[in-house]
Amino acid sequence: MAHVSAAERRPQLINAAIDLMTREGVAAGSTRAIAAELGVAQATVHYTFGTKADLYRAVMERLTDDLIAQAERAAPEDAGFEETIVALAGASWRAVREEATRYRLLTELSMVALRTPGLRETYQGYYRGVSEATARLVAGAAARTGFELALPAEAIARFFLAGFDGLTLQCLYAPDDFPDDVGLRALVSATIALAGGRLGLTAVPAAD
Repeated sequence: MAHVSAAERRPQLINAAIDLMTREGVAAGSTRAIAAELGVAQATVHYTFGTKADLYRAVMERLTDDLIAQAERAAPEDAGFEETIVALAGASWRAVREEATRYRLLTELSMVALRTPGLRETYQGYYRGVSEATARLVAGAAARTGFELALPAEAIARFFLAGFDGLTLQCLYAPDDFPDDVGLRALVSATIALAGGRLGLTAVPAAD
């Protein structure tokens, strides 16, 4: 059998882990099961990644990179600011609907990461990466269209992502009971209003 380098084997194992865990959940993603999914020895997983946590980290990074790439590809080049935000939100929501198993896997991995010291930094990196990418898209759309942002792009991105994460969870938990786009339209309208300074903000007392 021809030798396969670790560099070649790495994406194969990541794909195998994603395929397995989207079908059966994170709990099923042992190194033995992932190796069997690809048809290689369990030692191959440890040789390529070191530990299961390292493999999980790579899976989260791949899923995150794919999500960011989808959003960036959806950004129109000749639309106004509001139309751009609508297009980005619509593309992200279609991805949730069409690739629900991947979003579910990312949600499961996020919960595991929060309780796993070796993975907590990965989750923080995931959220930071998505936030930064969203802020870049917001800032780029504003600069291209001459739209004056009332708040920093980072604050607008965090507002949108907080609402989008909530809608995503509702959709994943009860897809048959969740209206297709009512919540999304409200979120997009609120995000655009916030960006233009038309959404009033109420001061919240600091926690004791």
